[in-house]
Amino acid sequence: MTTDELIANACPRIRDLGWAFYFDAATLARGEELGLDAVTFYMLGRGGVLGDCEGAVVASAFGYFNPELVTALWDAGRAKLAPRQAGREYMACCQEFGRTKLTGLEGLGPYCDAAAAVVAAAEVPALSLFAAIAAEPLADDLPARAMQLTTVLRELRGSAHLVAVVASGLPASMAHAIQRPNDWGMFGWPGEAPTPSDDQRAALAAAEALTDTLVRPAYGVLDGAGADALVAGLDAIEPAITG
Repeated sequence: MTTDELIANACPRIRDLGWAFYFDAATLARGEELGLDAVTFYMLGRGGVLGDCEGAVVASAFGYFNPELVTALWDAGRAKLAPRQAGREYMACCQEFGRTKLTGLEGLGPYCDAAAAVVAAAEVPALSLFAAIAAEPLADDLPARAMQLTTVLRELRGSAHLVAVVASGLPASMAHAIQRPNDWGMFGWPGEAPTPSDDQRAALAAAEALTDTLVRPAYGVLDGAGADALVAGLDAIEPAITG
């Protein structure tokens, strides 16, 4: 398996699996215990790894959200709970989700080894959200660690993608409108999603290709056995979470 084949196989699945705990019932229940509704816990918990910063910093790291929405949710949340504590609570929810969904799966050890190798090899300049979540201590048990590393890898590609979008000259809001037009309002943008031009669609396609280029060195550290372990782990994890 080539590195490009590995990226094509693994990254779309990591994108979809890494956020699976965000709005899980147990995560929502923990947010309620902390006095936070689902969306506020998401914003404060996911962004809390960045520390007690201003909302504009979080909006920069998240990319696709309307900064006004991010700031409003962030400020409302941190009035109730310190961001760093919220970040730790959110990571604990991620780990517990892994224990619930992945306990008993085979291949988690090699999967975690491969995923951790990719994380360790990643270039972190300009990838603030990835760097922050990657700095969090890993869980000791394999089910929790596997879910946590999947989430960290999701932020790796997500952060790299924002860099690629900016480099393409495409506004992040337009990239979002192209990729998820039905979620335009959910991400805090007013009115209807704008209609992209052919040039803007081409710019996003170029950004997707550049994203692969940016993460290729990290995934490229895996030898054949490591790449196989990462894919086999995802083959086991995916139905356990989505089935």
